[in-house]
Amino acid sequence: MAHILSSVIGEVSDKVKITRALLSVSDKTGIIELAALLSAHNVELLSTGGTAATLRANGLVVKDVSEVTGFPEILDGRVKTLHPAVHGGLLAVRGNAKHDEETRINGIKSIDLVVINLYPFAETIKSGADFSTSVENIDIGGPSMLRSSAKNHNYVAVVTSPNQYNKLIEEIKSNDGSTTLTFRRELAAQAFARSAEYDATIASYFASQVTTGTDDKPVVRAYTPQFHLKYGCNPHQKPSAIYSQSGSKLPFSVISGSPGYINLLDACNAWQLVKELDEALGLPAAASFKHCSPAGAAVGVPLTAAEALAYEIADPSTLSPTALAYVRARNADPMCSFGDFAAVSTIVDVSTAKVFQSEVSDGIVAPGYEPEALEILKKKKKGGFIILLADKDFVPPSVEFREMFGVTFSQKRNDTLFSSDYLKQIVTKSPEAGFPSEAVRDLIVASISIKYTQSNSVGYAINGQMIGVGAGQQSRVDCVKLAGRKVSLWFLRQHPKVQSLPFKSGVKRQDRVNARVRYIEGDITAAELPIWLSNFSETPETLNEADKASFMASLTGVSLASDAFFPFRDSIDHASRYGVSFVAQAGGSVADDEVNRACDEYGMTMAHTGLRLFHH
Repeated sequence: MAHILSSVIGEVSDKVKITRALLSVSDKTGIIELAALLSAHNVELLSTGGTAATLRANGLVVKDVSEVTGFPEILDGRVKTLHPAVHGGLLAVRGNAKHDEETRINGIKSIDLVVINLYPFAETIKSGADFSTSVENIDIGGPSMLRSSAKNHNYVAVVTSPNQYNKLIEEIKSNDGSTTLTFRRELAAQAFARSAEYDATIASYFASQVTTGTDDKPVVRAYTPQFHLKYGCNPHQKPSAIYSQSGSKLPFSVISGSPGYINLLDACNAWQLVKELDEALGLPAAASFKHCSPAGAAVGVPLTAAEALAYEIADPSTLSPTALAYVRARNADPMCSFGDFAAVSTIVDVSTAKVFQSEVSDGIVAPGYEPEALEILKKKKKGGFIILLADKDFVPPSVEFREMFGVTFSQKRNDTLFSSDYLKQIVTKSPEAGFPSEAVRDLIVASISIKYTQSNSVGYAINGQMIGVGAGQQSRVDCVKLAGRKVSLWFLRQHPKVQSLPFKSGVKRQDRVNARVRYIEGDITAAELPIWLSNFSETPETLNEADKASFMASLTGVSLASDAFFPFRDSIDHASRYGVSFVAQAGGSVADDEVNRACDEYGMTMAHTGLRLFHH
């Protein structure tokens, strides 16, 4: 077992007067003002190189560290502060007889404040610098002083960023030139975090340069806090916060509102989905997310007359392509989309913002907003509507990490972009016929959508939009059934009886949505019936099973995508009830031949993509 050192006892006071400060910064922001304040409090200023020159140029009296150490800066500046005259002044325990005597004998004077930046290593590697240049930008003396000061925070305050200067200045002014122990300890915690972050960046960089032992090389990660959240998944899960990987920024910024934990999970998934749809199809894309899966997703394809009526769009010609995409995404399953988090792949225009005015939604993430559109959105929910600005140029790390129950998982990010190339291996009859262009579009929409849906999942699509998403089922056929039920609800909303329901004036939009769903489902209980009937000016005509079956029989041209292979033909048998003509699935099941035959029996064209798209 390693030998554990005993603590060194000294005299600890809450307030320590700053009489001597060492300033050595690469980022000169605010350093003149800070140094001037220190000088006004009769603090002796020590400094190095460029910092000393800057301070002198602004009329401040500074002593070079080389004058303190009696040793010049050498080795191209690699050795400047690595000296007992510096570190003894930082590490000496005050009021300890042994330390006091040793510093007296060696002529070492205490240092009460260290203001330091570290060499910009992260910025150097981001610039594409070669290995030797990157190595030269690894700071040695800076982290050493930082750690010495933080360790001895009972007596020394250490500041590592211009962002801390205002609080330091306030501390000095409030305490007659002194710092308090609470403040010094807070600074020490931040300093050690900065040191860990810095070393983690270096360690990760060196690991990336190692070509041997790649399977067991250590991984060091550091995170920078960005903002606190009200709570995590549930109100009792506190504290909660958002972090970025150190040296990197977030893929979005908050323009308005206060996003929650699940809002941001939805936003991250939804933004990736729409970005990929846009890249794959060259069309504006939108998604409507709830609890980390899409309730709907779509691209900007014009509405049919029946769709416009079912979606309550009086004049479709007023909708921009981006607005069309969100109208379609929202209307895949408008009951589930209630209170959604939305994403669109293009700049939000006024047409799109006006669509949101009539919808109950928590927020949106997009790569930009027209000024008038932004003002419209900011007024939603009395200013509480969440508006995120996506960074369309953000490049995510190639390897993802996740912590759960004390276990850290890592995997290569699923960065495969689904395209028509994955639809070339047609395994059903007449493969030379291929897929019509509309089916290719819809299979891409469905495949990318289920890529960001909790597995197991399948999705039905037509006219450039999802019309049924079956998420998170342990059995694949249950996914097909769940999504199929949603397809029925989507299509039957276009039934003449549904579209002519005699709603009273003043019935809210979402209440109309919910009433239509219950009308289609037809299993209204006796207790529920009076409440349901209160939505109407007269009792609606019954929509019987024959009506529904007859209407559903007219649905055709639907595309179905699965996130993995079909293990049995039962999924195909069930999907045949919902107008499925085209199928895309990974293939690779021992039952592939059986599933292929089932598709042939129903006249479906199916491709094996060779690509599994599980998402957890």
